[in-house]
Amino acid sequence: MLPVQKPKKTYNSLEEIRERKDQLLEEINGDNNEFGTKWHSLFSPNKSGSKMEFVSGIVANSITAIDALILVRKLVKNYGGILGIGKKKKR
Repeated sequence: MLPVQKPKKTYNSLEEIRERKDQLLEEINGDNNEFGTKWHSLFSPNKSGSKMEFVSGIVANSITAIDALILVRKLVKNYGGILGIGKKKKR
């Protein structure tokens, strides 16, 4: 969470308020640009072409897919469907 700083200066005219507003707007835009570059670097794919990394990525994705299939199977077996779809009617 960002710290909130209270203005320590009292403003005597509208021009001083406008200057402060422009200063804060520049700070916000700078923070948004910095946040955007960090966000992009976080979700951009790695450019390395190592075969070991490629194989480990395939293994990790396969394990995730198998885990998802097992979860779906358990949900269907125990509850008769996923999110209420395909429930068996009680008589």
